[in-house]
Amino acid sequence: MTKHIVLSGKKVSLGVIERKDLQTLWEYYGDFELRKYMSYGWMPVYYEDQERWYERIVNERWKRITLGIIEKSSSKVIGTIGIRDINWRSGYGEIGYWISKEYWGRGYATEALSLMLEYCFEYLNLRKVFAKVFEPNIPSRRVLEKNGFRYIGRFRKHKYVAGEGYVDVLLFELLKDEWKKARQATDA
Repeated sequence: MTKHIVLSGKKVSLGVIERKDLQTLWEYYGDFELRKYMSYGWMPVYYEDQERWYERIVNERWKRITLGIIEKSSSKVIGTIGIRDINWRSGYGEIGYWISKEYWGRGYATEALSLMLEYCFEYLNLRKVFAKVFEPNIPSRRVLEKNGFRYIGRFRKHKYVAGEGYVDVLLFELLKDEWKKARQATDA
């Protein structure tokens, strides 16, 4: 993985994704169980798609920032996290993340999101972030809630999931002021 670390926590760091990371990310992304709660999870993913995705994240940094999630003990990239559709004038963007299935349930996503929130609020000076999550994706909902996000609404029967049919998509948000208050309370 990259030598360009943006932020570092106890278990994971967030770093710049390099071209050499694409093969690993593509192999993870080929797992249907990982992708089933993503917007286009049912689509086949070709390596060329991964290359085009990489070119977009490099060339569109003014509207999306995507970082690798690096497991510190192995220095291995285990997923990605990012903020997209950034509206600089109004100060908000949409958070998204995923982690390889073999790393689920260890607190990596929770810590990665905590680091990304620090990046969004302290470095990018955004005032709000939001996330959309498929209702059956309970682990992802827990990651958001552990980081202070509040449920604010739903899109009913909004996305199709193979084997489950149409599912609701839930909307969560977190304001910078709320994040700061929660952070001050835990630091006290």
